[in-house]
Amino acid sequence: MQWGGLGLGLFSFGIIGFGFFWVIRTEYYLGYLWWPYPMLLGALMIIGSLFVGNAGLSALLGIAGASFVWGATELKEQAVRAELGWFRFNPGHKPDPPFIEVIKKIGAPHL
Repeated sequence: MQWGGLGLGLFSFGIIGFGFFWVIRTEYYLGYLWWPYPMLLGALMIIGSLFVGNAGLSALLGIAGASFVWGATELKEQAVRAELGWFRFNPGHKPDPPFIEVIKKIGAPHL
């Protein structure tokens, strides 16, 4: 029997669940303007998965990286959901990310 497929499926399920958690918390405490940093982390994980010799570990790294890239695109959407009252809204001050002027010029991505 091959357990690798089941393991990858369970890992994917877990990382997607973790993605919901970190997107909600990141937007609440930091704001959506921090989107480039998880996107960069995800891109680095995906690139790193190309250089891992073990196929299973490469798949795990690629799945996690893709989840971070997807989550980065969801931060702006989460801010809108919080403003609509679907999630808790943090009225307090959120810290500005490094390079905020550049990030504002680029604009937040969405899928």
